[in-house]
Amino acid sequence: MIRAVVALGANLGDTAATFAEAVSELRDLPLTTDVVCSEPIESVAITLDGPDPSAPGYLNAVALLTTRLAPSVLLDALNDIESRHGRVRAERWGSRTLDLDLIAYGEVASDDPRLTLPHPRAHERDFVLGPWASVDPRARLAGHGRVADLVERLREAAR
Repeated sequence: MIRAVVALGANLGDTAATFAEAVSELRDLPLTTDVVCSEPIESVAITLDGPDPSAPGYLNAVALLTTRLAPSVLLDALNDIESRHGRVRAERWGSRTLDLDLIAYGEVASDDPRLTLPHPRAHERDFVLGPWASVDPRARLAGHGRVADLVERLREAAR
């Protein structure tokens, strides 16, 4: 069994209802147990040009789950959940009804273009790290250290 970290994000539609349904669907995945989700937080939209306060804001959370699904199979399942919630991949970093990112899969490292692990920008994203640290204060992001320390560094840099 492997501990996987999944980031949830959405800024279109009824984001709270979508999150509740998505977490329920994560709990229903085969070979998957112990799904725990952080409280959602709000964040400003991040676009290719940077933060965009004029775009609809995001609801973000992190789910931890224990699974025996292979990383690629888990990624396919996450993409299926997104699709069921109307996810359209029209533009990179565009608005979306649901985004499920596989942030970490145990200590697995992968540079496969389809699935880079750990997520290549997770260490830069307070809206991922903060919720993750809230549900697992001892969490570590492979190659970057303690998640709580990363959160603190990001918040200090923002001051």
